[in-house]
Amino acid sequence: MASSAASAAVKTSSVVSKYFLGKCMPSLKENSAKIRIPRLVLDEYLHMYFREFEFVYAHDPKKLCKTGDTVLVKALPQKLTRLITHEVIEIVYPLGDIVDPITGKKVVAGKYREDLETARRLYGATESGFDYEKAPPRGSMEGKRDFTHRPHEVKFYEGQLDTV
Repeated sequence: MASSAASAAVKTSSVVSKYFLGKCMPSLKENSAKIRIPRLVLDEYLHMYFREFEFVYAHDPKKLCKTGDTVLVKALPQKLTRLITHEVIEIVYPLGDIVDPITGKKVVAGKYREDLETARRLYGATESGFDYEKAPPRGSMEGKRDFTHRPHEVKFYEGQLDTV
């Protein structure tokens, strides 16, 4: 009796919200972002999981995300258009600003920024070294050196369309 009540509740409930974490890619569609979502697929022969990517278009009318940002997207209950099936909820990590969720410290290539700063003080700073404290925030060079906000070029091949 309880199992039939549970299955009836599932049938009558609305569409289950699915949230995905993905990376924003260059997109030519207006008011949308192309998101690359990684997933693991089981190879039955080898009994191993391999990483594959699924590309979805997410509705982003405020143009929140830029190329390279890690974003949280949610599946829409109904398709907005033929391609747009998801919606951008929030930017989890802007490009280059990865934060360890447990400690809350900034991370660079698998090492904490504090550890890099400590090593720099111990061994001496080089002139070519990058200083994260003096660096301007992302977006301050928009239009000068950062052109991620502009429409991207499209390469046409025989029977294939790719974005750069």
